[in-house]
Amino acid sequence: MAEQQAAIWWKVKPYTMTSPERVVALCQSIAYLEEKKIPGAIVECGVWKGGSMMAAALALQALASTHRDLYLYDTFTGMPEPGLIDVDWQGRPARELMRGKTREGDMIRATCSLAEVKQGMMLTSYPWEKLRFVAGQVEATLPDQAPDRIALLRLDTDWYASTFHELEHLYPRLADGGVLIIDDYGHWQGAKRAVDDYFRAQGIDADLRPIDFTGRLVIKRPTMSPARAA
Repeated sequence: MAEQQAAIWWKVKPYTMTSPERVVALCQSIAYLEEKKIPGAIVECGVWKGGSMMAAALALQALASTHRDLYLYDTFTGMPEPGLIDVDWQGRPARELMRGKTREGDMIRATCSLAEVKQGMMLTSYPWEKLRFVAGQVEATLPDQAPDRIALLRLDTDWYASTFHELEHLYPRLADGGVLIIDDYGHWQGAKRAVDDYFRAQGIDADLRPIDFTGRLVIKRPTMSPARAA
């Protein structure tokens, strides 16, 4: 881990459930987007305490870049009810795990208020006017409250229905060469199936690159027009 990425990790560690590897991958993706001058907003669906978006903001500032809008989508009241398809990698139903009065249950419920997320984002000193906090379930807020163009799309809402909805409405807005990160592809089977179903339905052979045991990263290939594909 590079010194700068390590510094970012330690700053955001109290505000995220993600791994150091996924934070590093996010920082590296930001550097790649800036180097390649890929346009668009930075978007995360499912932010919990905002740690990953804090890392994105800090990575941008380290590169003297503060022109991008950052969109943070969340209920800000905790995880919504999962479906029957939503089981973890061991086959345990999310519904049962969420009801447990355990640390694991607390982590899955992921309750955090909008005020807490805003406090965390303030610590980054990223321009406040560039931050967009969108409250509510993504099925209600997307696509109406989505940016026209996205450079990086990070999905961390775990369940099948929300993940598929996000891909359906946001992946087409991801710029060619843009980055898609799926946080829980290897942990929650609903999220994995949503990703697989979406790309299969679109006829996209996505190169899902492993970050760690659960995170996956995709660089969007240029869309071929019918004339070019012929």
